[in-house]
Amino acid sequence: MTSQLSQHLPPTHTRRPRGPTLPAHRLPDLPGRVAIPGQSRGAPGIPPALEWFNTAPAEDAERALLACLRSPRWALRLSGHRPYPDVPSLLAASDEAAYDLSSKELAEALAAEPRPALPDDTYSAAHTALTAAHTAYETKFGHVFVICLDDVPEEEALDRVLTDIRSRLANDPEDERVVAAEQLRRLARERLFDFLGVRGHDDLRLCRAGATDHDGTAPGTQPDTSPQMPPR
Repeated sequence: MTSQLSQHLPPTHTRRPRGPTLPAHRLPDLPGRVAIPGQSRGAPGIPPALEWFNTAPAEDAERALLACLRSPRWALRLSGHRPYPDVPSLLAASDEAAYDLSSKELAEALAAEPRPALPDDTYSAAHTALTAAHTAYETKFGHVFVICLDDVPEEEALDRVLTDIRSRLANDPEDERVVAAEQLRRLARERLFDFLGVRGHDDLRLCRAGATDHDGTAPGTQPDTSPQMPPR
């Protein structure tokens, strides 16, 4: 099944260029783009793309998902649990499926990620520094550096990538695998947002920012284990 899916991988649904900043990782253009209806008269409140996804043939749904994360098992799992009543349900399923990827499946998805392209007007010093950092990272860990930049201001993106890649070079391979897996999960969510056309919806802000760790806590935080005072 994996080999069959890998033969028809679609391009990522990308946003417009963000100007002189480093964009988040996007997949390269590949044949087999799945056409999604631009208009729909389906259930109110359900984005047209989600309605299409819920009813599309499994093969088409899986190809659309593979544009968000190049993991056949992840795509098969999300496709197999259709229909989804709303976008938050699909995002929650995406997170759960990403957390459950084995080390081999994660390595497969990371191997399919391209190195992010620099904008044409990136100044030469930054281009040289980033190229050297990417090369050092790939030499040590065997896959490209992945990072989700959608919560980073545009003017800070280049500096953030260079800072993070240098910092993560100090990780041992197992620790970096955990960090890369989290970044890949976040990238899958952002690509799903783009695919569904719901970026910026107020009722989904918590879904986009609500990316919680597997234990339910926000990334980078520790659960509160302090004694609680009984109510008066």
